[in-house]
Amino acid sequence: MSQESLAPFSCTYSVDFPDILLGLGSSLAISTYQSGKVILMSPAAERIVQLPRTFHDAMGLAVADGRLAVATKHEVVVLANAAELAAGFPRKPGVYDSLFVPRASYYTGPMAIHDMAWGRDGRLWAVNTVCSCLAVIEDRYNFTPMWKPPFISRLLPFDHCHLNGLALEDGRPRYVTALGTTDTAQGWRQNKLRGGVLIEVESGEVLLEGLSMPHSPRVVSGRLFLLNSAACELLEVDPVRRTSEVVARLPGFARGLAVAGDYLFVGLSQLRHDHKVFGDLPIASAQGLYCGVLCLHLPTGRIAGELRYLRTCKEIYDVQVLAGVLRPGILAPGDDTVKLALAVPGLATWAEERPEEAAPRGSAER
Repeated sequence: MSQESLAPFSCTYSVDFPDILLGLGSSLAISTYQSGKVILMSPAAERIVQLPRTFHDAMGLAVADGRLAVATKHEVVVLANAAELAAGFPRKPGVYDSLFVPRASYYTGPMAIHDMAWGRDGRLWAVNTVCSCLAVIEDRYNFTPMWKPPFISRLLPFDHCHLNGLALEDGRPRYVTALGTTDTAQGWRQNKLRGGVLIEVESGEVLLEGLSMPHSPRVVSGRLFLLNSAACELLEVDPVRRTSEVVARLPGFARGLAVAGDYLFVGLSQLRHDHKVFGDLPIASAQGLYCGVLCLHLPTGRIAGELRYLRTCKEIYDVQVLAGVLRPGILAPGDDTVKLALAVPGLATWAEERPEEAAPRGSAER
């Protein structure tokens, strides 16, 4: 069967993939910049159910306390789980156990926001790649700069080092990744294959260098992992000794790393030769790479399951786990159904659409 005859977002997956999610009592949220979607994946009777929703140029995702934040081309959209509305969802009553509904949008401008995470203080932290800084997203400014690498002399909107990844520890920013230590516009592109670094936020020190387009640092039970993306590697880092070792070799350009129980979920991309950033990398010509999600068993490092896209989706940016959610629904900001959803303390209901009352003939509009 040709790809053209397949339905959009057609995929295959290993038998174990839905079973693992079911055992974890969780679903996944992934973002794909190339397709402009956020996709929710949930397990159902030995299969995977997908809900793709439009979020233009979707990249970083953040999940905490029943909220889902999505970084898009010009804004960050925050959705909240209105679980009490799920059962009565008008289009599919009795199907969902949760429903993510848009609650706020923050207009950041085209800042290419990559990783995001809620801190323990309740603030939403974001990697502002265009301005080479860590920022907090709030309603007073487009963003509030909080930290920049020591080698960045001042904030300018020219993507000097391609700051991209963020790891929190104890709810505070601890590590970031960048594709270079340059302080000129797009300077990181000159050595993008070997110029990557891991930086400790508090000290500003470079802990690892010579990385191959690193992304998605994460602290998991005191252990630090990151994706050495263009080398198709998952690394575990010893920040004291400033060393790393390969935990697993991956069948794709890796971005997006999430943990649930003993499992790591890794986003994989199948790079295009005509990609303006990645097209000239050796990995773009490699055989056997695919776009999808890989599930790794952390105690053993073995591949426990996988999902592969066959059509539409070629790149994944982020992966997050929706814990305790087995059949989530989601409404994108452009969905008119959002206007009918009403969830407040003590009340959850769906409003009925009312036709606009026609003005009396001959009366003036006001």
